[in-house]
Amino acid sequence: MKNSEIRELSKNDLFDKIDDTKALLSKLKLNHAITPLENPNKIKETRRLIARLITELHKRNLTGE
Repeated sequence: MKNSEIRELSKNDLFDKIDDTKALLSKLKLNHAITPLENPNKIKETRRLIARLITELHKRNLTGE
């Protein structure tokens, strides 16, 4: 997901996307612990996506949107 797509999301959509992505991250970590993932970089990409979503949410809270 690109930053431009993240900026277009509403506040409620951001909360939902953060929750969904955190659930996906926990599943990826569990699956990787049991059997190695084909692409372990997916975990890193998911963590970074969560950080970008939280950053956008924080930015909106500071600006009062």
